[in-house]
Amino acid sequence: MRRPKLGRPRLPRTRAGQRRLVQAVMAGCVLALLPATWMYVVTGDRLRTTADVPRTDVAVVFGAGLWDGEPSPYLAHRLDAAAELYRAGRIKVVLVTGDNSRKDYDEPDAMRTYLTRHGVPDAHIVSDYAGFDTWDSCVRARKIFGVHEAVLISQGFHIRRAVALCEEAGVTSYGVGVQDKHDMTWYYGGTREILAAGKAALDAVFEPDPHFLGRKEPGVAKALAARR
Repeated sequence: MRRPKLGRPRLPRTRAGQRRLVQAVMAGCVLALLPATWMYVVTGDRLRTTADVPRTDVAVVFGAGLWDGEPSPYLAHRLDAAAELYRAGRIKVVLVTGDNSRKDYDEPDAMRTYLTRHGVPDAHIVSDYAGFDTWDSCVRARKIFGVHEAVLISQGFHIRRAVALCEEAGVTSYGVGVQDKHDMTWYYGGTREILAAGKAALDAVFEPDPHFLGRKEPGVAKALAARR
């Protein structure tokens, strides 16, 4: 049986048809850019550096993958920034949030171990084992761990989305974007953010429940009490 040949798409031949096509393409481009525009507007002046970020009780570090059980280079850079802020006295507690959906993959514990090796006491680290995506991490920081204000730490291509979503979840946020070399991973992350911006906008509008919510945990409050 012969397969039917797929014809090439035909462009409109009339001026009116061509005009409608151009208008449709322009409208599609505008709609595609709206989520990114929303993120830039919402984050405004919320992005800082480790040198000028406001002193805040809690820093939130988002997971970014493990290599053989150790933080990936991108995640290690985020943790380095958190340790730097802790040593400088700009934060008191680090909330590490990541994926522990299976026994052989535990981002939060790997992050905790890394931080303790770099001068952050174990008692001042709190683990969120159900931070499966950025929205889940932000909602859980507010509803489960009682965080109202935080410094968020991630790569530059992700930090605006993190700040926008945590603000939407009720956490007053300042973002520290860690810089990395522009390798294939960086370009992949930047490209992925274009698509992720659309999901972020939907999360902000519909505010879905996280994959796992559970009971409130006193870890952050206990860690802060231990510092006083």
